[in-house]
Formats: sequence, structure tokens, C-alpha cells
Amino acid sequence: MTDAVPLDRIDRRILHELMRDATLPVSQLAERVGLSQTPCWKRVQKLEATEVITGRVALVSPEKVGLHLTVFVEIEAADHTPEWRTAFAAVVKDYPEIVEVHRMAGEVDYLLKVVVTGMAAYDALYLDLTRRLACRNVTSKFSMERLKATTALPIGTAST
Repeated sequence: MTDAVPLDRIDRRILHELMRDATLPVSQLAERVGLSQTPCWKRVQKLEATEVITGRVALVSPEKVGLHLTVFVEIEAADHTPEWRTAFAAVVKDYPEIVEVHRMAGEVDYLLKVVVTGMAAYDALYLDLTRRLACRNVTSKFSMERLKATTALPIGTAST
């Protein structure tokens, strides 16, 4: 785990604006955060260099591209050895449908977010995943409706 990078009010405002729209030209971004273009751009570059900003992407509506089913998959590890964890990490990387993987505390060991075209596609992934990886238990939970989805983190714009 990396240490938090100290962010002042302007850095937080830059991040706030970029999380809302990463396509903003530097001139508009600078205006919104109260800087001239060069200092604003230098701050953006520093945020990238310190890996506060890890990338810039287009957000795509899953439904508009035919991905109509979101499944949250709870996995209980077959064992807790370093070998199993390494095998697990390698296997889940092979599936582009698995868009998030979290190691958990509590009753389940891992939580996966899977996005697929439908039930048949999920069933194929499930069968292949459980063939390739020994698990104590796999539980699938199907999303009925997405009520909120955001990639913007709640960093606020006040200094800390």
C-alpha cells in the first residue's frame, strides 16, 4: 500500500474537475481551479507522476454495448497458501469480463465484479473459472438494477 500524497485545495479541485470530465482542455481546467495554464498543467503532470492520476479513460454504458448482466461473485479460497493466491491472481487476469477483484475480510475471501452479455455468457465463465481454480465455495449475486455508478472519488475540494 502506498502512502497518501499530500494534496492541497487546488490539487483537489483539479482532481474533482478531471474526475467529472478528463477531456477538459488545460485552459478550461485552469480557469475552473483559478490558475493560469502553465501552473495548472504542471500540477496535472505532478499528479500523474506521483500516480494520483493513474489513467484517463472513456466511460462506456454497459447496456449500450450489449453487456446486460452484472454479477458479483463471492469466492471462498480452497486454501490460503501463497501458491493458491498466486494461481488465483493469474487466473482472474485471463478474463476481461472480470472488471474488479477485491480481497475481502469477513465471510468471503474475494469479491469479483463480472460484466457479461447475459446468463449464458456468465455460465460459461463460471464453468471455466471453477474448472481452472479450486475454490471452497462460489456464490453468484445478480444485479437487478444499477442505482448509482461513479468513478469519481469523494476527495472533496477542501485542504486536509
